[in-house]
Amino acid sequence: MDEPIATGGVTAAPGFRAAGVEAGVKYAHRKDVCLIVADVPCVAAGVFTTNQVFAAPVAHDRAKVAATHRAQAIAVNTGCANACTGASGAAAAEETARAAGEALGIDPALVLVASTGVIGAPLPTARVVAGVRQAAGCLARGPEADAAASQAILTTDTRPKRAVATCTVEGRTVTVGGMCKGAGMIEPKMATMLAFVTTDAAVEADWLQGALKAAADVSFNRVVVDGDESTNDTLLCLANGLAGNRPLDGAHPDAPAFEAALREVCEALARQIVMDGEGVSKFVTVRVSGARTEGDAKLAARAIARSPLVKTSWFGRDPNWGRVLCAAGYSGAEVDAAKARIAYEGVLAYDRGRVADEATLAELAERMRARAFEVTVDLGLGAGADTVFTCDLTFEYVKINAEYTT
Repeated sequence: MDEPIATGGVTAAPGFRAAGVEAGVKYAHRKDVCLIVADVPCVAAGVFTTNQVFAAPVAHDRAKVAATHRAQAIAVNTGCANACTGASGAAAAEETARAAGEALGIDPALVLVASTGVIGAPLPTARVVAGVRQAAGCLARGPEADAAASQAILTTDTRPKRAVATCTVEGRTVTVGGMCKGAGMIEPKMATMLAFVTTDAAVEADWLQGALKAAADVSFNRVVVDGDESTNDTLLCLANGLAGNRPLDGAHPDAPAFEAALREVCEALARQIVMDGEGVSKFVTVRVSGARTEGDAKLAARAIARSPLVKTSWFGRDPNWGRVLCAAGYSGAEVDAAKARIAYEGVLAYDRGRVADEATLAELAERMRARAFEVTVDLGLGAGADTVFTCDLTFEYVKINAEYTT
């Protein structure tokens, strides 16, 4: 199921502008530097990779968000991850922020940075800085600006990813807009992705951090393409407060409406990541229920979603339930094959020791022709449940990643 690209994005909320430009960071004639800028300083929240090997921009942003929860701009480059680059990488991140601050006439301490691309290469700082300055001169709001900005953050993605949602807060319309990139190295501890969300809501800082983490848990943290977790995963949210509402917190009666809009944007972006996974031909929802605990459900769902054997069976439209049950069995979750049930699109392939006949297997294979389908696993042991969004594994995925740096 293809998610439609929203007509808006990070400039959908009033008070935000963006630009995407060609700076030649790695390739010629390709947008590769992006700026997102608010008219006023914002409350900022962030969720980052849990990989112990993390890029210089992650260290830069994590420290700034934790210290102040304030930002006004985000400078992004593709073509180079600025990861595993030591002190020079940290200096490059700082120089990028400083150049953006100077170009925008704001305090560089209010600039966050993000990078994506090949690990280990030194950031071509002069090109990135030149791109930042160029982007600062063509900031705009509207569909063209959103399209340019979302294009400028892509790597192996085949298309930009944007989403917009609105809600009502104190009788005012509040907008949440976002964009992201991500196609490979996708694992539910954040995907190998950059995601940026903007809103005109007024929010309390600690509450926004919690709301963003909760939204990530039901969206980006539920996607699996290949089981690899990146060094650069970053989700940032800026709230400029221009809607004029009383700052949202846990006691505000309209807080749930805003949380729902934030979740809607993050879920839409996460689904677009899966559908644009490297070489993907199938979007698969894996639902595990009946686990002894919620933790067991998560273990089983993620083992199924990342198994190369399971994923290749989906590509070949082979309802190989044995691979699904096998993955659940080695996941670390408690599994009893005599109590488990496995279905594709509601049609049972395995039922507590009874297996589908040839006619049913043919029906299952036919249902797997769909662009999107659902695999459900009932472990029959308790009330634990979890859901993961994933995809198949194709010849094209191998080709893309076999040639990634060459």
